[in-house]
Formats: sequence, C-alpha cells, structure tokens
Amino acid sequence: MTDRQAEASITQQQDTILILDFGAQYTQLIARRIRECNVYSEIVPSDISAEEIAARKPAGIIFSGGPSSVFAQDAPSADKALYDLGIPILGICYGQQLLAIDLGGSVQPANEREYGPATLEVCLPGALLGGVAQTGSSLPCWMSHGDKVLTAPSGFTVLATTTQTPVAAMECEARRFYGVQFHPEVEHTPFGTQMLSNFVHKICGCSSTWTSAGIIERAVADIQAAVGPTGKVVCGVSGGVDSCCVAALVHKAIGDRLTCIFVDHGLLRKGEAEQVREDFAAAFGINLVYAEASNIFLTKLKGVSDPERKRKIIGREFINVFQKHAESIKGVQFLAQGTLYPDVIESGGSKHAQVIKSHHNVGGLPKRMKLKVVEPLRRLFKDEVRAIGSQLGLPESIVWRHPFPGPGLGIRILGSITRERLDLLREADAIFMQELVSSGHYQAMSQALAVLPLVRSVGVMGDQRTYAHPIILRAVTTEDYMTARWARLPYEFLEKVSARIVNEVNGVNRVVYDISSKPPATIEWE
Repeated sequence: MTDRQAEASITQQQDTILILDFGAQYTQLIARRIRECNVYSEIVPSDISAEEIAARKPAGIIFSGGPSSVFAQDAPSADKALYDLGIPILGICYGQQLLAIDLGGSVQPANEREYGPATLEVCLPGALLGGVAQTGSSLPCWMSHGDKVLTAPSGFTVLATTTQTPVAAMECEARRFYGVQFHPEVEHTPFGTQMLSNFVHKICGCSSTWTSAGIIERAVADIQAAVGPTGKVVCGVSGGVDSCCVAALVHKAIGDRLTCIFVDHGLLRKGEAEQVREDFAAAFGINLVYAEASNIFLTKLKGVSDPERKRKIIGREFINVFQKHAESIKGVQFLAQGTLYPDVIESGGSKHAQVIKSHHNVGGLPKRMKLKVVEPLRRLFKDEVRAIGSQLGLPESIVWRHPFPGPGLGIRILGSITRERLDLLREADAIFMQELVSSGHYQAMSQALAVLPLVRSVGVMGDQRTYAHPIILRAVTTEDYMTARWARLPYEFLEKVSARIVNEVNGVNRVVYDISSKPPATIEWE
C-alpha cells in the first residue's frame, strides 16, 4: 500500500479535516489540536487540487497561517474551485487573509506587525465562538501577522475585533466559511481548542472516532491487508516507544509471522540491550534476533568527526547488518518501520519544510533490499504513539522512554568516536537519567541527554590539578518536537547531578547545562 493509498484509506474510513499548509510554523500544532478533539486531521500541500480534495471527501478544510504576505508576487494560493465544493472552511491568520481576498473582501498591509498577546473583543459569538464567549466579551488570544483583513467579504459577519485588527474573526454561516486572524492552536489562546472543537464537531459534523482503540483497530486491519494471510514481516527494534509500538502492532496483527532484529551497534545507552531483550521481546513472546555488531561500527567510524558523515555511516552499516540477518529469515517480504509524522516533516517531507538533518528511517530503502515497507505510525505524533503503546500493554519504561536517535551516542560525542569516549558518556548519561527518574522529573521532560564535547578544561580535585572533559546536560519540553524550550530544572537537582558525574565518572571535571531553545538550536547537538 503506497503512502497516498494509505492516507486515502484513512480519510475514507472516518471523518477527516484536511489542513492546507501555507508554511506556518504552527501547522503541525493545528493538526495535533484537531486530533485532541478526537478527529483525524492531515496536512496537505496548499496547492492540492479541488478535484483531489473532493475525491477524499473531507468533513472540513483548514487554511493554515504562513510567513508570506498575500500581496507578495509568489504568495501561495489555494485552488479557487474548492470554494464551490460545499465543504466548511476555516482560515487561520494568512488563511483568513487569503479567504477574504479570494471572496471579495479587502486586506491591508499593516503599518505595524501585531505579534504576541492581544485582546479579542467579541461582537457576536456565531457558530465559531458559541459556548466560548458572549457578545461584548473580551478574550485573550495570540497574534502573529503583518497584513490584516480590513473589510469582510459580502455575506460575512464580523465576529470579533482587536484594537489593531478590524476583522479578527468572521463567518459566513450560509456557506460555512470562517476566518480568524489569531492562532487558536497555541496555548496562549486559552479558548482555542474549544473553538476548534466547535468547527470540527458542530460545523463540520465530525464524530469523535480518532481514539487509541480506533487507531489500533485500523492499524491492525491495514497491516493485515498489506501483508496478507501468509506474508512475513521483519522489524528493527531499538527499545524506543516508536519501534516497540510498531512491533507490538504488527505482532497483534500477524503473530509469529513477525521477527524483530535488534542491532547492537555499540552506541547504545547503559542497559538498553537488556531492556529490549527482557522487558519487551520476552514479555510479549516476540521472536527476536540479537545482532552484536559494535566492532563493525566502531571500525567504520574511526577518525570520523563530521556529524552528517557519522549519521550516513551508521545508517549504512545498520542496513548492512540488518539486511544480513533479515536475509536469513526464510520468506520475509515486508519491513515494518517506526517512522513518525515529525520525522517525515523534518526530513523535507513537506513542501515548505527544509531538511534540517537526515533521518535514517525516512526516504525509503536501498534498491538491494527487496522488502516492501509497512509504516503504521507514519501519520502519528509522539503523544499518540505513547497512548497506543500504553493501550497495547507496553511497559512504562518503554512508553515513556525519551526519544533516542538511531545513531545513538555516536551523535552525542562531538567529534570522533572511541570505546573509551562511549564508556565515559554512557556512565554520565546513566547518572542523569537515574536522577531524573528518582526525582520525578523524567516524565515532565520531553527529551533529556548528555553530550561529550572533545575539549578539556583545567580543574582541581583533591588539591590536584586536573585536565579533563566537561559533560553537557540538555533537557527540553515540547509538544511536537518541531520547536522546544529548554527545561527549567531546579538548581538543587542540577547541583546533585553535577556532583555525582564529577565524582563517579573518571575523566570528567566539569558539568554544564544547555539553555538553548529550538530554534535556533536543535534538540540534539549533531
């Protein structure tokens, strides 16, 4: 089943909201908020044809925001034929401006950008703000725009204004077209999720069918349809929630026709191999092939410092080792992968996305691997994967395990990799993780890690001069992994972790904490 066929299948199975992506940094968040309303949402290119939209029969359409001005020569636009499909449309920020321009309203370049908190003055709740506010109410919201709608198109009613925006919300109830200048998807607009729920449930008439149980049921049915009654599947597992969730789903669908392969490339964190073999495979009764290949990887990585070269070498050798063991499984035809939606986006899967770094599980397989790919999580966000992992009975240590990159500690050592450096980082990382768990901070963090830079600094230990490595600690909170804030961990906690690392890990005399957010930094250092 191709990606397009799989997406069409999902759309046809249930109520769907299609989000036209005009390049907003919040587009992913819109999709997540709709799914929190238990309605399936999917992001599509802004230039998708009305014919294709009609074929997919969505319950509603959302125009995302975007960085462009509607007056720019190359400003993205939508197929105007979709206005005649009879499908409800909600425009957000740039999406509202486009809706206004296309339907005969007027948009004006703003003298000043309206960015940050604003107060929404409600003129009339209408269907969009019904149950959220009453006429005359004032609501806090979040703005981020330059242009603004000066007058709404004929047939539209102005629902709300701000001091700088004469049309902050509008609706045409007869055609079921709606627009808002603010961003309902961000947490700074506290009523936003309720407003989006009004759109998807009351206006579009969607049912709340996007649930963990429903996702599992559809995923199992799709796997069975793709694999058939006799097909065999191989799956690489790493101990993370993504790969283990895929393996559990496939095992639920086809039982012992699944074989999992765990490649130990020597770049794992402390205790991870045992976790995969004991906490997961043995507990679920899944066939597991353990491939110890650290010598191969470390030999190939010797002297390599460039992070992208390291990623490519690790990815290539992973495939070589994986393929060798997969070929020993008689009759295997399919490969199950744990690709997630953010992986696809960050690897350039969206028209407006730039490739930040390569992901080893995105972009298909080498031609020499004659396997068909099954990706049951490709349209899911991390929080959805965790929810279905819990539903499937995965242990909490796996469900709540922080994301760990395929190249492992290989991209958390800045510069070339050796066994000694790996052992040093492994011990420091283990202390950080132990303290996060014991203090109760672990689940509050989205991702935490330790980094070993190949620099040294002077220190003093026991009245003696030392010249040793620092360890960099990093912890972030995020909803979608597209943006992230550095975690405000207590000083007392950081002090305890620092003392333990310096006292217990030979070769370390300094610990520092990374207070960079994403952007401008990425979560990982390489």
